[in-house]
Amino acid sequence: MFLRKKKYDNTGSLSKLAWRRFRKNRIAYGALAFIGLVALMAIAGYWITPDKTPMVNEQNLLLATLKPGSTVPVLKVFKNQDIPARNIFYRLLYGQENRYSDYPYTKYRFAGDSVIFTEYSKDASGLEVAFHLADVCYPLYEQAGIVKNGNQLTLITRNGKLVKTSVEALRNQVLKENIVQKTFILGTDRYGRDVLSQLIIGTRVSLSVGFISVAISLLIGIFLGAMAGYFGGKIDALISWFINVVWAVPTLLLVIAMTFALGKGFWQVFVAVGLTMWVEVARVVRGQFMSLREKEFVEAARALGYRNFRIIFRHILPNAMAPVIVISAANFASAILLEAGLSFLGIGVQPPMPSWGSMIKENYPYIILDYAYLAILPGIAIMIMVLAFMLIGNGLRDAMDVRTSD
Repeated sequence: MFLRKKKYDNTGSLSKLAWRRFRKNRIAYGALAFIGLVALMAIAGYWITPDKTPMVNEQNLLLATLKPGSTVPVLKVFKNQDIPARNIFYRLLYGQENRYSDYPYTKYRFAGDSVIFTEYSKDASGLEVAFHLADVCYPLYEQAGIVKNGNQLTLITRNGKLVKTSVEALRNQVLKENIVQKTFILGTDRYGRDVLSQLIIGTRVSLSVGFISVAISLLIGIFLGAMAGYFGGKIDALISWFINVVWAVPTLLLVIAMTFALGKGFWQVFVAVGLTMWVEVARVVRGQFMSLREKEFVEAARALGYRNFRIIFRHILPNAMAPVIVISAANFASAILLEAGLSFLGIGVQPPMPSWGSMIKENYPYIILDYAYLAILPGIAIMIMVLAFMLIGNGLRDAMDVRTSD
């Protein structure tokens, strides 16, 4: 007779048991998968954004406030500038300067060795603009870069390269390579920037602030909380007094004060948020250490002559990490909200770096107009991200509760 094997058993370490419980919570596990997907999207960054320029800051006022799903024909004209080619890792982190200037149009025609197009306009009042075909296809050495001999052309590019071609060949090249259709899945803002690209790169800011600020809060909070809870006495009284003083100051006001002291910028936000979130961690760690320092395994470690720091960080701390992990998930959500609030107030990350909070700040006047989605989309992104981390925190709380069983 064969017995059916249970899918899960109650053997294994506490961490494995907690992971099994967490996986059974479909909502929390789904939230974790969503965060992982968003993190991969943030890492891919400029590889997947429609706008691959640094800070996704390619502006074109002719394309301002396009509706989601809009498709516009564009003429790509080579810039007469020396734009270095970046390696793949640089492009992943910082993007690549655009080698072309984009000119949206409604119609075009060829006239001799020129291409004439009518600029794109929502009210059909665009002006006609003409470009020499060679200027469209190559970065030339100013006006001396074109030498004409009948229907044949000799071009001198900015790097000194000679290109021999013809008007017909240039026309075919323009049709094949320089006339494209650009689609804006989520539309554009008032500066003509792609909204989807801003949302994707803004994810980097939110996740980075969460990771780094939580790491800073854990380093400070665990150290101070462990010292207070383990040694007690005057050390505990001093650290507890300091914790209560910081705790009494409203978090947002404290972050704003630190931001003014450290300056405005990307890294300053990390430090400011991290230095205000350690208080909750310290209080939790202190309480855990006070309850664990009298346990038998701690007394045994002392009897064996182990040093205090070894007892603290190798024996007590691993047993006190469960509530710290849970509170870290909540702090991650709080960090995202704080960063968005600071950017909305103009003292967080500074333009042109995209941030969900700064996107709301730039577009909130459109709430009462026909372009409310420009402010609603980053708001929804913040809401979903915070909700996901709160669900993960609740799932971790239930999974690490020793009173629950499989």
